[in-house]
Amino acid sequence: MLCRGRISTMPRKAGLVPVHLNVYDLTSMNGCAHWLGIGVYHSGVEVHGVEYAFGSHENATTGIIEGEPKEWKGFTFRKQILIGWTEMSLREIRGIMEELGEYYKGTSYNMITRNCNHFCNDVCIRLTGKPIPNWINRLARSVCCSVE
Repeated sequence: MLCRGRISTMPRKAGLVPVHLNVYDLTSMNGCAHWLGIGVYHSGVEVHGVEYAFGSHENATTGIIEGEPKEWKGFTFRKQILIGWTEMSLREIRGIMEELGEYYKGTSYNMITRNCNHFCNDVCIRLTGKPIPNWINRLARSVCCSVE
């Protein structure tokens, strides 16, 4: 079961709902690192006025969190990116989150191979058919490739 927050309404475009990626800085060093293309970011997907993210905890239950957009404590909001549009209802999206919760368990979080950005990429592809921008998870990919 997901933790549910307040839900706001957004104007729709011909029956479609915008899907945004909200990007946060994990460190103050991102100010410089961002321009070098190696920042460390947290991300969440905002749709129907709710933001979904993935995080670690010690229980073998879902690590997917539902919250107020742009309000994650401990992170500094950087920018919002329109990924695309979906026709899915809030109920359908919550169904997808329940499905993904079986894969994205709190105990399965890994900074390199299964982090919040991997989760957001999976969600964006399911909702819009489009991935998140490459720069958001570039550091994890470069570390992963250098370890192999």
